[in-house]
Amino acid sequence: MIPEFAISIPAEVKRALRIPEREIEARLRLELAVHLYEEWLLVFGKAAEMAQISRWHFAEELAKRKIPRHYTEEDLDDDLAFAGLAGGTGGR
Repeated sequence: MIPEFAISIPAEVKRALRIPEREIEARLRLELAVHLYEEWLLVFGKAAEMAQISRWHFAEELAKRKIPRHYTEEDLDDDLAFAGLAGGTGGR
């Protein structure tokens, strides 16, 4: 299992961000998640999880930025598991 890790942002860089301080962590999580998704480094569900927002809100964010939705076999598996249809049940 890969342990969690934190990214340290130097104070000078943090001050230079044009983001209200109370919004920095959430905004940087979202920006990183969107970028990793766009570069095919994270699947949709995991990117939404990283951003700590719902899949619905993550999809809205991608649409707002005109980033096309990728749909891989892993996404299908995630969606089926989320819907409780894993294992081929449900008429498939």
